[in-house]
Amino acid sequence: MSKLELKDLRKNYGSASVVDGVSLQLRRGELVTLLGPSGCGKTTTLRMIAGFIEPSAGAILVDGREISSPTRSVPPEHRGMSMIFQSYAIWPNMTVAENVGFGLQVRKTPAAETAQRVKEMLDVVKLGPYAQRYPAELSGGQQQRVALARAMIVRPEVLLLDEPLSNLDANLREEMAAEIRRLHDEFRFTTVYVTHDQTEAMAISDRIAVLHQGRLEQIDTPWNLYNRPQTPFVAGFIGKTNLVQGAVQGGRMRLDGLPEGIPLQADAAVGDRASLQASIRPQSLYLGSGPDGAVPLGAVSVVGRTYLGEYWHYLVQPSAGGAPLKVHAAPSLVLEVGQQSMMYVDPYAVAAVQ
Repeated sequence: MSKLELKDLRKNYGSASVVDGVSLQLRRGELVTLLGPSGCGKTTTLRMIAGFIEPSAGAILVDGREISSPTRSVPPEHRGMSMIFQSYAIWPNMTVAENVGFGLQVRKTPAAETAQRVKEMLDVVKLGPYAQRYPAELSGGQQQRVALARAMIVRPEVLLLDEPLSNLDANLREEMAAEIRRLHDEFRFTTVYVTHDQTEAMAISDRIAVLHQGRLEQIDTPWNLYNRPQTPFVAGFIGKTNLVQGAVQGGRMRLDGLPEGIPLQADAAVGDRASLQASIRPQSLYLGSGPDGAVPLGAVSVVGRTYLGEYWHYLVQPSAGGAPLKVHAAPSLVLEVGQQSMMYVDPYAVAAVQ
């Protein structure tokens, strides 16, 4: 049985459909991220799970028990969930220890047990020496740790996080993402995490649910989402890619403007088609020569280039026509604009998208 299940969940505001038939299941102890651009419905979905918003249709179940539907809603305080907000929402007039222990006090946990659990939790989040400090005396990352400790100390059935790292700078976001993953691996709370940051989602998630215009486009592991996207939106939203047009015949795909066909992998499960769209990542295309197993595609001309330190970002035009393609090449491969080159592709990296 799933720990948390969303069944055809919908939320309408007037004629506008904000969440449009989202269904997914979370296993016990799983961390699933709701990922998508602003306005895709991810935060609305999270708030329906928390009980702050009632669904227009569908249902939310925990351990098979319905907690939310248009006709029945368990109050947020009785759902056994903890939520961490974008603003952290820690109380400025309380010390770190008082903030972390507040949930236990509300539940009338004995004082001695509260003190012991607060001490243990502060050690876990590496805030033991800061127990008597106030939030104003802490850095942004330390405040985030306080919010995490306060949410986890009550041992929630489900942990909800709403873009918790968006107020931090880039380096601290990376550090805190790793910390959230470490804490999840230690406590194994069933967790729903909301973000619009693809890198953040890839770093912390067991699975990622990509939302677009209120609909669930695909839910899968980070590896599958990146390497085997099922829709053009997912392919373009998760990292950089080339969305190319071509035709499939006899298990080989020929791209517009390139004479050589690409053998499709068995897991592509694509029959003959006169027109098909595919996703090819820039790092899976090679100029000049390719590694073992790479397939030659034909001649291209460099029409643009940008040096990014770790690699060259080239824009190349197939000599026989067709759309320009993005290629990432090693810093040592220096090609001038207008220069021609043979292009190769890793056939396993070609993903058909519907």
